[in-house]
Formats: sequence, C-alpha cells, structure tokens
Amino acid sequence: MKTTEDAARPGEERRFFGHPWPLATLFGMEVWERFSFYGMQAILLIYLYYEASRGGLGIDQSIAIGIVGAYGSSVYLSTILGGWFADRVFGAERTLFYSGIVVMTGHIALAVLPGVHGVTVGLICVALGSGGVKATCSALVGSLYEPGSPKRDAGFSIFYLGINIGGFVGPLLTGLLQQNAGFHYGFGIAAVGMAIGLMQYAKGRKHLPNDQKTAPDPIGASSLKRYVAAAVMALAALGFAVALGWVRAENLSGVLLGIIAVAAVVYFAVILRSSHITADERSRVYAFIPLFLTSAAYWALYSQSYTVITAFFDQRVDRSLFGWEIPVGWLVSVQALTIIVFSGVFAWLWTALGKRQPSSAGKFVLAMAIIGATFLGYLPFLGGEGASMPLFVLVLLLLGFTASELCLSPIGLSVSTKLAPKAFQTQMMALFFLSLALGFAAGGELGAYYTEETEVGYFIAMAAIGGVTAVLLALCLPFIRRAMKGAD
Repeated sequence: MKTTEDAARPGEERRFFGHPWPLATLFGMEVWERFSFYGMQAILLIYLYYEASRGGLGIDQSIAIGIVGAYGSSVYLSTILGGWFADRVFGAERTLFYSGIVVMTGHIALAVLPGVHGVTVGLICVALGSGGVKATCSALVGSLYEPGSPKRDAGFSIFYLGINIGGFVGPLLTGLLQQNAGFHYGFGIAAVGMAIGLMQYAKGRKHLPNDQKTAPDPIGASSLKRYVAAAVMALAALGFAVALGWVRAENLSGVLLGIIAVAAVVYFAVILRSSHITADERSRVYAFIPLFLTSAAYWALYSQSYTVITAFFDQRVDRSLFGWEIPVGWLVSVQALTIIVFSGVFAWLWTALGKRQPSSAGKFVLAMAIIGATFLGYLPFLGGEGASMPLFVLVLLLLGFTASELCLSPIGLSVSTKLAPKAFQTQMMALFFLSLALGFAAGGELGAYYTEETEVGYFIAMAAIGGVTAVLLALCLPFIRRAMKGAD
C-alpha cells in the first residue's frame, strides 16, 4: 500500500515540518479538539466540589475526584466504539468528523444546561465524541508513513505538540472566564473551540489517504442489526443498574475499572484468536501486552494531575503572583506549556539518535522511573496546613511529569501503529487508549484515599507504583524485543 509519505506528485509536494502535508490537517484538528477538551477538564473538578455560592455543585471532594476519574476513563473506553465504527462502518476519516460534532454538542450542553443534568448530558457526549476522535486521529497520523519509517516517532511528536498547544490555550481562556464570569462561560468557549476545529478539518480532509475514507472491514446489514440490538440491551441494563442504585456517583470509577479490565481481556482474546492475522502479527500483539499494562499503571499516576494535584494546587499551593491569584484551571496550561517547550526537543533527540535511541519499550521504562521519582518531590511540603508549596516548586515538579509523558504517550501512539495487525489497525489504537481508560479509572479509585491525614503515605505509594513498574518492565525487555519481530 502506498502511503502519503511517498505518494507526492507534482503540485502536491507541500510538507509540514518535513512531513506529509495531511499531518497539518490532523495537527489542526487535534489543536482545537484538545483546546475544548482540556479547557473543560481544567475547571471540571472545581465545578463539582465548589459550593453553590462559588458557582459549583457542592459535591463532596472525594466523590468529585471519582467522577472526574470515571469521566476520563470513559473517554478512552469510548475509543473502542470509535475504532469499531472506523473499521466496520464509516472509515477512520468520517468517524473523526462525526465524533467532533458529538464533542461540540457535549460542550454546548455543559454551557447551557444547569446543574447535574448539564454535567450528565455534557460529559456523556464529550466522552463518546472524544473517544472517536482519539481512536481515529492518531490512526490517521500513522497511515501517513511507510512501515519502518524513521520519521514516524518524530511525526507523532509533532502531532503531540498540537495536542499541547490546544491544552495550553484552552485552560487559559476557560480558567479566566470561570474566574471572572462563571463556569458556564468557560464551558461555552470550549464549544466555540471545537466548532473552529471542525471547520478547519472540513477544509483539509480531502487530502487524507483515500484508503482511510472507507471501512476496511465493512459490516453486513444482518450483523449490524445484531449489534444495534446488543446496544439497546446494554443501555437498558445500564438504566436498570442505575435505577436500583448499583451504579452511583460514589462507585462509578470502581464499576468502570471492572468493566474495562474485562473488556481488555476480551479485546486481546478476539485479536489473538482472529484468523485474519499472521503468526508474526500475533507475536507482536503479545509484545504489546506488557506495554499495555505499563501504560495503564502510568496513566493511573498521571491522572492524579487532574484530580489530587488539582485539589492540591487549589488548596496547598501559593497561587499569588504579583498580587494576582492564578486561576486553578491554569494548572493544565502550565503542564501543556512545558510539553510545548520540550516536545520539539524530544522529537529532535529521537531523530538525532536514530537507531541509537532507546527502544519503544525502553522509553516506557524511563517514563515510569521519572514519574515515580516526581511524586517524591512533593514529600517535603506535605503534612502541614494552608498554602505551603511555592508556585515555582510545583512548576519544577510538573517538568518531571512532562519528561515522563514525552517518553511514553507519543511513543505509545507510535508503537501501537507499529504492532497493529493489518485487519485491526484502528482497533489496535483503540486498545492502546483502553490502557488509558484503565489507568484513569484506577486513578479515580486511588484518589478517593487522598486526604490531609493520608497524603504522605499516598504520595509514597504513588512513587512506589512508578518504581516497581519500571523494574518489572525492564525485566521484560528481552521478551518484547524478540516478540516484536523487528517492528521496532
């Protein structure tokens, strides 16, 4: 199959930082989708636990942390649905466009519907739509490169820069609007950002590879009816569980954790037992399993930045700067800014090292070791009351999160496309995002144990998870190298 990387013809040789021009279209879509997503996420937790006099819903902080963890988890769980629609119904390119429309609808609901109803409708729409965007946009980036191309990791790092440009600007605006005008104005600007992204994507989508515009394994009409019936039954069962009180806000992240764990096992079994994959492809899927588990552990730690560390920033960090108080939502912007600064450095580093760079699995080991060590940096500032941590110290600690993220997240996207069987290209990307769903759900469960009384032990436990996982994955490196069959 000829890819965009080597298919340029006279008049079509425009490049984007030395990469295929369609990367610019996907880069722009991701900028605006992440603008809306992170802009909303930056103020979501405090909207849930702030009292009504401050514009919030007054939910208990531990329950609010669980809700945010469950929401983050459901975004990545929805990538399975997005991947299925891409591979079996619409193709990756159309699925991406339709998913963006659903995301915009969710942000509008958060902006205009009051109270719990707006949160419920809005978060469901944003989760479903963002899942479709995440599954397809990254897979489309992978389709621009030949298998084994040395530009692939660098291309994903550039793409990842787009994620963080949106992640930087979105929270700046939503945080300012939330602090000065109210939460619903912050949610409203997120809807505007997604609308801009859809208009930009509509102009450039025609240049994407043609083989991504149709489903590679289209579903038959009879099979589609069975899937629709199964979906109706699943929704009915969910409504029944909610009505009986089996699924509640307090246990939502735990319920999702169990569902995702079962889904992951089933998904791996379906791929490994498929008659549509070769022996070498099956071996590569086995190589992906320890990376999947490591990714889940990593995101359980990283997701704390949207829950525990956001609450810590709100309550324990001195946010005054020249007499002005920095909005809580700007924490996400600070994280994104550090990634913008260093993502180009990492893209250059991997390109400069070439074949001397660590393997994809080796980069995962580095990521776990770094993020584990970062949690130890909080210990000198725990155990007291009030704003005990200077702002510059938190920024330095966020650099540790940044370095770890750049060693794992864009590399995880890239390695998923390298190891994906041809018949499961988009669904393999969805499987990688399922590891994020597992991690965010686990992070929500862990966050419920965070209190002022337990915080010292809590941060030590997070550091231990990072360190132990790094050691275990390092022991698996020889097996992974053999099972990849040269794909790395």
